[in-house]
Amino acid sequence: MSAEYATFGLAPAMRAGGVLANGDYQVHRDFVDFIVDGRPLLFQLSDLDAVSPLASDIPPAIFTEQVRSLLLEADPPLPDGRYVIYGCPECADLACGAVTAIIERGGQGGEDYIWRDFAWQTDEHADLELNGYHGIGPFRFQGAEYRQALAALLDGEAPGTRRRVLLIGARVALLAKLAAALRTIGIGADIAHDANGVPADELRAYGAVAFGRAITQEERTAVRRSFEQAGVDVAYVEGLAPIVPLLVAQIEHALDRSPAQQRRLTGLVAADGEAGVEVTSPCRVRLTAYHLDRLYRTHTHEVFDGVLEPGRHRIALDSKAVKGESFVVARTAGSVLVEAMAR
Repeated sequence: MSAEYATFGLAPAMRAGGVLANGDYQVHRDFVDFIVDGRPLLFQLSDLDAVSPLASDIPPAIFTEQVRSLLLEADPPLPDGRYVIYGCPECADLACGAVTAIIERGGQGGEDYIWRDFAWQTDEHADLELNGYHGIGPFRFQGAEYRQALAALLDGEAPGTRRRVLLIGARVALLAKLAAALRTIGIGADIAHDANGVPADELRAYGAVAFGRAITQEERTAVRRSFEQAGVDVAYVEGLAPIVPLLVAQIEHALDRSPAQQRRLTGLVAADGEAGVEVTSPCRVRLTAYHLDRLYRTHTHEVFDGVLEPGRHRIALDSKAVKGESFVVARTAGSVLVEAMAR
């Protein structure tokens, strides 16, 4: 085993939820990711749709138990000293598959923490020869750095998440459908015409405010003023079109609190019948185009679904997908970007 140390840190991350083109829903999950040598460990695991055990929506007692487990203050949950590093974002069932590793103490005086023998596991015992991640690890972390990062979570310093959205618009039926879709994927939503007179404590529950296109600039300014006076920093979403999946994607992007330099999907442009996509590590990217016809009916087209290598990519879009007022949504497991088609 190498004597070199890897750096260890934590950062907020997101498993992007959404309404997919086929009508399915994908659950939104906020979690704390492991940052190894400055990069999310999850990015080294190819295109894996998973979350760490440090998810924001689990009960506090279980969250604390997970942290203490990583500190080796509790017995390993799996045989052979193995711990779950990433699991299924929908159900966390081992049968769906999980990335596991042995975590042990090492070094002089047993001060170091070592993560080794990473594997994909679907039952109690891992088959390292068949399902091992042979190119990942082992990682040796300095004990003080490792303990400080995880102990901060026990001290209430976990990256905060506010998974509620305030919807402000004139089309009540559309807002009701949008709120229902958001609640289905795990994001709370409330509908209002303004934020006048709402107590500051209530405003602090929101992570984003979404404006419908019919809301005037004066009304938007008044809402912003209410949040500013309450000392609440929220993301504002200017609704591009009355299309529920599109609005959900815009809101998902607004709720993303992960550091920009630690995202996989970093760029999207849409113009002249093409989409330009930029990614920082190999990952599956799905592109969906939406457009409104002359009767304001929504048309949805799945225009690309494949694994892209790091870098910038130009993807041609079917002319049928970008008629009239059109929009493109780019989605990976961890992030979403939305752009209107420029003409």
